[in-house]
Amino acid sequence: MANGTEDGEGRPIWQRSAVDLERAMGVGELSAQEITAAFLRRIGQHNLENERLNAVREIDPTALQQAEMLDRERAQGRVRGPLHGLPVLLKDNIGTVGQLHTTAGSVALHAQYGVREAPLVRRLKRAGALILGKANLTEWANFMTKNMPNGYSSLGGQVLNPHGPGRFDVGGSSSGSGAAVAAGFAPLAVGTETSGSILSPSSSNGIVGIKPTLGLVSRTAIVPIAPSQDTAGPMTGTVADAALLLAVLAGPDRADPATLHGPAPRTFGDALLEASRARDLAGIRIGLPREGYWARVSDTAAAVLRDALGTLGALGGTIVDPVALPHGAELGDWSVLVYEFQPALNAYLGRLPAWSPVHTMAEVIRYNREHAARALRYGQVWFEEAQALSGSLTESRYLEARLQDLARSRTEGIDRALHDNGLSALVFPATAGAGIAAKAGYPSITVPAGYTDEDGPIGITFTGSAFSEPTLIRIAAAFEAAAGARRFPTLTERGA
Repeated sequence: MANGTEDGEGRPIWQRSAVDLERAMGVGELSAQEITAAFLRRIGQHNLENERLNAVREIDPTALQQAEMLDRERAQGRVRGPLHGLPVLLKDNIGTVGQLHTTAGSVALHAQYGVREAPLVRRLKRAGALILGKANLTEWANFMTKNMPNGYSSLGGQVLNPHGPGRFDVGGSSSGSGAAVAAGFAPLAVGTETSGSILSPSSSNGIVGIKPTLGLVSRTAIVPIAPSQDTAGPMTGTVADAALLLAVLAGPDRADPATLHGPAPRTFGDALLEASRARDLAGIRIGLPREGYWARVSDTAAAVLRDALGTLGALGGTIVDPVALPHGAELGDWSVLVYEFQPALNAYLGRLPAWSPVHTMAEVIRYNREHAARALRYGQVWFEEAQALSGSLTESRYLEARLQDLARSRTEGIDRALHDNGLSALVFPATAGAGIAAKAGYPSITVPAGYTDEDGPIGITFTGSAFSEPTLIRIAAAFEAAAGARRFPTLTERGA
């Protein structure tokens, strides 16, 4: 291809990392307009045509205008920040203003343009990012009902995994973000997680995902589930890209008290970027909580993960096996999320303009019933259970469950396992440990470990204590460099 759209190794733009694309713009090899056009072309080929991955719900019609403006600024010597000119996709529960909707995948919000711009979006723009569009998701971030397929929403339809459309699970609920990055629709995406919703689609689609420490990234103007566990985080092709994106996303927000006592953003960001360059694990001890976490791994996936553990050892890391960690029934249920859902969602919906058809959870339930043929293909069990509660969060069951969640996941769980064994982190197959980290509000990073014809992409996940992202990124970066496990999906090429 002409105009620098391929690098020295012959890789097209959609296969190049964000770090590489930013370098290419810095030396004049590529422009933001060329990069944006390449990703738009890729979306046009595979989102609603050919494989019909359906990962992107809508494109910002100003995307090319944004790119032109950012190119002009660069030519004038103004570079806003480390993402200048890089396209980013946002999960469609993250608030935007302008010509993009914020729908959570619900037909009840099909006409809802963003009322408020999420602070994380403002941080992206200040760093020079180009907001390319919105990614599909599992409806209401997979907390609408039971047994809804990952990647399905009444508004957006079904997202498919580019490694095996219709064959491999796409993961949820940030399924569109995961499939889009894997398919080469954007170099960077932002997902959200309450329990596994960044890690699951990242592992399933063979990309890198970081579920940050709760409070590292603002949740303001994001459609909520539960304030005790909600967060947003990066979904990218490489660990270095994820570190770069997280360094931009992290920072305080006065409207979100959880963010006001985190690490200094600039110092922490520098630590993230430094960690992403690690190539050895000398002095790193990684615990393997075998019981309750590794039992359901298939034989083919187990072989891949055994090799991954061997790679960690070859890099100088010490694997401590086994490590005791609460699991299953010991960790309790999802009752905390059900209790917190109604008041959190009512607070969000109550800020919508008067013309919106819904302003409370009760009105969403009624709207869905009135449009049941489309809206209730799988029901709305979680909505109905949450609506039946008081919404006051004064119930003894809720208060006890919340305190028990923290005790079992932190004091008796991750904190104890790390302390008693002198560990830097814990390691899990795919996303088996997502639940305990989510309850604790602690960070995890998943990175591609391998691929099998039976299972598709297989991730390996590292979890640590609060604000241990630099350590987790160091482990993931060294592993990624040694394993080289990421695969690009084979999609029908037309007009490339």
